[in-house]
Amino acid sequence: MCHGEYLINAFHDAISEEKTEISSFYFLFVMYKYQELYDICKGIFLGMGCSDEDASIVTEVLLAAELHGLSSHGMLRVKDIYQLWKADRINVTPNVHIVHESPSTATVDGDGAIGIVAAHYSMKLAIEKAEKAGSGWVATCNSNHFGIAGYYARMALEHDMTGVAMTNANPLVAPTLSTSRLLGTNPIAVAIPAGKYPAFVADFATTPIARGKLAIMGKKGESCPTGWVQDADGCPSTDPDIITRGGAIVPLGGDEKHGSHKGYCMGAIVDIFSSVFSGANFGPFVPPQVAYLPLKSEKVGEGLGHFFGAMRIDAFRSKEEFKAEMDKWIETFRAAKPAKGEERVYIPGDKEREKKERILRDGIELLPSIEADLLSIAKEFK
Repeated sequence: MCHGEYLINAFHDAISEEKTEISSFYFLFVMYKYQELYDICKGIFLGMGCSDEDASIVTEVLLAAELHGLSSHGMLRVKDIYQLWKADRINVTPNVHIVHESPSTATVDGDGAIGIVAAHYSMKLAIEKAEKAGSGWVATCNSNHFGIAGYYARMALEHDMTGVAMTNANPLVAPTLSTSRLLGTNPIAVAIPAGKYPAFVADFATTPIARGKLAIMGKKGESCPTGWVQDADGCPSTDPDIITRGGAIVPLGGDEKHGSHKGYCMGAIVDIFSSVFSGANFGPFVPPQVAYLPLKSEKVGEGLGHFFGAMRIDAFRSKEEFKAEMDKWIETFRAAKPAKGEERVYIPGDKEREKKERILRDGIELLPSIEADLLSIAKEFK
C-alpha cells in the first residue's frame, strides 16, 4: 500500500471510529513526497475523465507550484478544479484548437478546458512558431485558471528561447482610487536563459498578494499586512477574508502615494493582452474560478484569457554571446552590496529554485484543511 492510500484509509477509519480528532490527526501527516502527491492527484484527474496526457500535465503544473513554494497555486487548486467539474463548468475532454493564425501568431480556443491544459497547448504552439519565425505569440480564450505563469515561461528555456506568460483572473482587484472590483491579480512571468548560471525567472502578480495566498492566511487564522487589501468602502484592512465581504485586493503599491497606479497599469496591460487580443472576457466579466460563485449573466467574450510568447535568442544575436552577457548580468546583480542586516542580493528565480531543492529533499507540506480536501476527493475516486 502506498503512503497516499494509507493516509486515505486511515483518515476515514479515524472518522468512522471517532477515535481521533481531525486536527490532531492531520498534524501527524503534513509531509508528502513528490511522487506520493503526484500519484494521488493524477488519479483524481483521471477519475474526473481527463486523458492520461492531460492528467499528467495538470498534476505536474500544480506540483511545480508546490515545489517553488507557491502553495497558493498548488494542491489548494485541486478542490477548485474538482468543484468546477462537478458544476459542469470545466470540460475535461476538450478540443483545444487554433481559430486564427499568422506565421508568428495564433489565437487558441481552449474549449472550456482546465486552464493548465489550454495553456500548455498554447505555449507549445508559441515555441513552435518561434522556431520558424524567430518569435511566436499566442492569445488564448475560453479557458480557466492556469496555475503558475512561471511554468509556461520556463518551457521556452530548453529551446534556447525567452518565454513570456500572463493571464487575467477573477475580478477581485479594485483600480487605484476605486472600490469596484474590475481586475484580477493578473500575473506575468518572464524566463530568460543564461549560460553557466540558472535562468532568470520573474513570476509575479500585479498585486501585493494572490487570492490563493490570502485563502491560506485565512485558513491559518493570520492577519495580512496593511496595503494588501481594502474593505468595501476602500479603507485599508488586515483581514485576509475581507474579499468575501465586499472588499478587494489592491494593485501592487498599495495606494496611489506608494505607486499603486503603476500596479494598476500592469494589471490592465495583462488583462488587455489576455482578453482583448484573444476574445476572452475582460475585467469584471471574467467568470469566477470557484464553483460557489455563480457564472455572470453578462459576458463580453469566451471564458478566461491568457497570452504567451517565445523568442529565440539567436534571432537577436548569437546564443553564445547572449548567454555570456546574461551570465555577466547575473554576476553583476548578485554582487550588489546587501542592505544592513541582509546576507545577499537575489535575482529573480533564485529563491524559488532554492525552495525547490529543499522541498524535493524534505517533502511537500500541506495545511491540514487542504490535506482534508485532497484526501476526501481522492477517496471518491478510490
